[in-house]
Amino acid sequence: MTAPDTGQHDTGQRAVWPAAERLLADVRPPVFPAVDFPITAYGAVESHAGPGIAAAVAACHASGGGRVVVPPGRWHTTGIRLLSSVELHVSEGATLVFSTDPADYLPLVETRYEGLEVLNHAPMIYANGCTDIAITGTGTLDGQGSWDTWWQWFHECDDEFATLREQSWYGVPLEERLVGTRLRSSFVQPYDCTNVLIEGVTVVRSPFWQIHPVLCTNVTIRDLVLDSQGPNNDGIDLESCRRVVIAGCDITAGDDCIALKSGREADGLRVGVPTADVLIQDCALRLKYGAITLGSDLTGGIRNVYVRDCRIGGPYFALYIKTNAVRGGFVENVHLRDLTVTEVTKEVVQCNFYRGEGTAGPLTPYVKNVELRDVRVEHARNALLVRGYRDSRIEDFRLVDCAFTVDQPSTVQHAALSFDNVTVNGHLVKDVHQIR
Repeated sequence: MTAPDTGQHDTGQRAVWPAAERLLADVRPPVFPAVDFPITAYGAVESHAGPGIAAAVAACHASGGGRVVVPPGRWHTTGIRLLSSVELHVSEGATLVFSTDPADYLPLVETRYEGLEVLNHAPMIYANGCTDIAITGTGTLDGQGSWDTWWQWFHECDDEFATLREQSWYGVPLEERLVGTRLRSSFVQPYDCTNVLIEGVTVVRSPFWQIHPVLCTNVTIRDLVLDSQGPNNDGIDLESCRRVVIAGCDITAGDDCIALKSGREADGLRVGVPTADVLIQDCALRLKYGAITLGSDLTGGIRNVYVRDCRIGGPYFALYIKTNAVRGGFVENVHLRDLTVTEVTKEVVQCNFYRGEGTAGPLTPYVKNVELRDVRVEHARNALLVRGYRDSRIEDFRLVDCAFTVDQPSTVQHAALSFDNVTVNGHLVKDVHQIR
């Protein structure tokens, strides 16, 4: 386990990055038997690969594990259900083209939608309660998302989502949550799994969130190319996960690039599992909203997050911490280092308790011990928008050795900020009044 962050400035800084190194060493990808199960040996053909893939996965699992191999070609498939000890290997030159027929993702499975538990259409690649699973290779996963298929549901699910939120608040059991059929499912979702590897593949045209582990432990996500720009097409969403390493990913998203979450509202309180011990490094983060986002499904809390050596260009925000009194939750011990930001269209950092419903709820969020160190920003509209509550200030928010080039002043309310060798447009900032 990683050592807790002390939060004590210089002494704490010396402890922070060794803790990140221990996390990197401790989170080890699963290892599989050196046995291949080619999908063609189980009847898969390019025009109708789903049954063959399912048969290969079942045979691989039953034999004690190995690698299910998708060879070069365009393989049209229905949903894929992974099992323990199975590595799905998508070879160079191979594309898995997923059906756009919702009936191909039945029966309904246990999943989450926007932080709430629900029985919904299965994600395109799904695993539940598994140990040692992987998706590898340099091939492509194509969800065929478009405004003629999955993305149109974005405009059609408001009533169903409102029903789901009401059912969550009243504690309706999962098996009784019937909300309809227009809630989109994620593309790749390991749910309640241990020892997960997702490596190398390219993901395009996702129906919804692209990579979405939920309640998982010991997760490695590396060297992915994610390029889906539909509505809410987040790149990587970690929800109530522990011990995660994300490295070397190139992400273009229709919403947040990497988002950390922990459940929402009553479900988040009931499940109560924070996302914790996460290292993000050497990633290129492009469009659209937050490059690194914490929230807004934040009710279970987030702690011990380390981000380093990333390149950011194009989103609204480099760091986006978002919650309110309806979502609540906490963020603590977040450290970002050695970031190069070429362009953000709004604030470099927005930490905002007033997003959405603002103060109109019973849950008071808190944020403390956040540090940005060695961050270089070539251009942004503002450096900061940091707004806590009068009765819940944002505490111990530090900027060290940072340089910002911006167009407009910052906004800071109910927050304790400190600056050490920070410049804005070439001028040294000594206190919060000089950054406004």
